[in-house]
Amino acid sequence: MSDWTIRGKQAFSGDIQVPGDKSISHRAVMIGSLAAGETHITNFLPSEDCKRTVAVFRSLGVDIAERSATDISVRGGSLSEPDDVLDMGNSGTGLRLLAGVLAGQPFLAVVTGDKSIRQRPMKRVCEPLRKMGATIFARSGDLAPLAVRGGYLKGIDLESPIASAQVKSSVLLAGLFADGQTTVTEPSPSRDHTERMLRAFGADLKREERSVTLQPGSQLRGRTVEVPGDISSAAFFIVGALITPGSALRIHNVGVNPTRTGLLDALSAMGAELSLEDQREASGEPVATIVVRHSELKGTRFGGAIIPRMIDEIPALALAAAFAEDDTVIEDIGELRVKESDRISTVTSALREMGARIHPQVEGLIIEGGGPLTPATVDSHGDHRIAMMSAIAATTTEGETIVRDTDCVNTSFPGFLDLLHRATGMGS
Repeated sequence: MSDWTIRGKQAFSGDIQVPGDKSISHRAVMIGSLAAGETHITNFLPSEDCKRTVAVFRSLGVDIAERSATDISVRGGSLSEPDDVLDMGNSGTGLRLLAGVLAGQPFLAVVTGDKSIRQRPMKRVCEPLRKMGATIFARSGDLAPLAVRGGYLKGIDLESPIASAQVKSSVLLAGLFADGQTTVTEPSPSRDHTERMLRAFGADLKREERSVTLQPGSQLRGRTVEVPGDISSAAFFIVGALITPGSALRIHNVGVNPTRTGLLDALSAMGAELSLEDQREASGEPVATIVVRHSELKGTRFGGAIIPRMIDEIPALALAAAFAEDDTVIEDIGELRVKESDRISTVTSALREMGARIHPQVEGLIIEGGGPLTPATVDSHGDHRIAMMSAIAATTTEGETIVRDTDCVNTSFPGFLDLLHRATGMGS
């Protein structure tokens, strides 16, 4: 188990690039494995989570060649029954989407994950997949491991009670193999990487404001996928620059899909000085350079439709709020209770250790602004986003902070500490 020692205090500056988007890397391997011909994936994220997806689809009979750590080739078209349990490690996204793929296959497969994943609820994907005709057995009725007997699916019209890209994507992937159309309607739009990628691969798919409808039968065909930089990873550097005097940072090649830019909108509402430059499209995804400077932030209230667009970035937003003038209230984030950790509790614990005045609610957070923070020893609780939030917070302090249990960061952002060093000039 590795720890980091972070010494402040220095501004964020220069030009950096964050690794490829985790969500898109997962989907490119999965959909490429279902598509006929070759799919060439560039800027693939070589994190532990995404490597698990590659290993699992190799176990399902897919030929996946690594030209380099970030450049891979997938020859897909059909899957075969695995001869062992499929282990998705710490990837909740991977496991839930994989369940949808397996629901459409005419064989039995068992899928599991690490201790954290085996504690996370799977009912939200199991129930709609069962309605489509898949047989799924789960531990305690709701937990991994999942045993999936797929095939013979029928399309459904799902009215999802929550805005969840994982639920939507799982059902749409199963819908590729169903008899009849599949429609998913959400209370507010969740991230739409699956829809964009399915259409790019040739699926017959129509989107409306809150719903998406898939007609089965179209042959998916391999293509080149350029994975943009992950805005969830960029979020920590954006916030670091905003809260550190003298900072001026440019983050290149970041995915700015509007279903993922809730954090940018929230920070702008707080008075952040940030802008998008060099905007373009890569493999159906909008990409830009994010330019950010130190800013005087003001506390604001957030809830409702913006939350699904920044659910993974709430730890970064909470850190920004700790430096704002006045209080910030973040509501409707009960989903964070069942992430890699109970993030409402672990964000609170980490920031309190460093002197922030933060108050957890059942489904929210209240953060008193004003800063500054003080050095401390902080536990990540095995959660990569808590570890990275704590490291960025440490760069603002006068002194030395120790972040415990940081190996988890490799699940999403290998090389995070090296990039932090380059952006700030600090070591560990």
